[in-house]
Amino acid sequence: MEDVVVVGGGLAGFRFAQGLREAGYDGRVTIVSDERHLPYDRPPLSKQLLAGTCTEEQCALPGDAPDVSWVLGRRAERLDRGRQVVVLDDGTEVAYDGLLIASGRRARPWEGPVPASGVHTMRDLADTAAFRSEIGPDAKVVIVGAGFIGCEVAATLRKEGVDVTVVGVAPHPMPVMGPEVGARAMRIHEAQGVRFRLGRGVAGFEGEERVTGVRLDDGELLEATVVLVAIGSLPNSEWFADAGFSMDQGVVVCDATCTVLDGDGQPVAGVLAAGDIAAWPHHHGEGAVCIEHWSNARDMADLAARNLLLPVGERAAMAATASVPTFWSDQYDVKIKSAGFLRAADTWTIVEEDVEKPSLLAEGRRGGELVGAIAFNMNRSIIGYQRQLVAP
Repeated sequence: MEDVVVVGGGLAGFRFAQGLREAGYDGRVTIVSDERHLPYDRPPLSKQLLAGTCTEEQCALPGDAPDVSWVLGRRAERLDRGRQVVVLDDGTEVAYDGLLIASGRRARPWEGPVPASGVHTMRDLADTAAFRSEIGPDAKVVIVGAGFIGCEVAATLRKEGVDVTVVGVAPHPMPVMGPEVGARAMRIHEAQGVRFRLGRGVAGFEGEERVTGVRLDDGELLEATVVLVAIGSLPNSEWFADAGFSMDQGVVVCDATCTVLDGDGQPVAGVLAAGDIAAWPHHHGEGAVCIEHWSNARDMADLAARNLLLPVGERAAMAATASVPTFWSDQYDVKIKSAGFLRAADTWTIVEEDVEKPSLLAEGRRGGELVGAIAFNMNRSIIGYQRQLVAP
């Protein structure tokens, strides 16, 4: 193997390149990224970078990927599997004999009309800078979407005294945590002055040149000088949509070794995927699942690098992922940590709680089987759950 190409310049692509070099691979490695920045960490975008407590330079991922050819500011346009080339948006062709698909996702935009200015999404450095530039002392911010990004931004802004209202269609914020934990998270935010409109949809935005308000589906009008749309993400998979891979809701399907599967469910030699562009078999999921966590991108990339370098004919020796999905979120003085595939849970139980601290530990089960756990300010407790939840 002489030419390895990585499409995607985020955590997964960077870790994969590092893993190749650490394993002794001395061939060519090319990383193609539609961003002009070298790889950086995304979790600070809604927290430290937005708050101004770290710089863009400090968001850079640690370490180095030696002897990598960077193709920045260029988008993969098409994958020609027959010729084994990635065609870029300027017509350049990059040949490979090993390929990692790590093109990630982008923020889901608002599908209806929006005013010319004042409505933002948050997915990259430029997004955070543009949003931050509009937050003045008299700003009235409406966040559309009560997931983790929406709640993290709300916490960051409220610590600065900014007026914040969060709108969400679910009955509680951060729905993946379940109603019991979600209700407690909501109380923490409300105690800091965040207003919620939950179980409500958005009918549209007011204003033409500049946003002036958000109209809810029940007719209520929320005054707004700045709006953040945080309603999820879309996979960057258009460039390989016609390559004949197995796909599920826009992401490519892999087996447990991170090897991409074709339309018949057979592994495609030399083509792997990692991060939140990939779905893979999880023992608590139904079929392949896509997990959009930092830790998942890291673990898949490390595994993919090792597996790609195995000699032809040694596929049986490829390692299978044993990654336990984890995430963390900092909101005010609360550190939220989780372990397991939370979406699988059909019941949640609070097993320990201290309202004053505040802290809690909750377990999620499906049919009585433990599938996940969430901790508020109980960091050590979650470590034991990570061990319990490793695939059997």
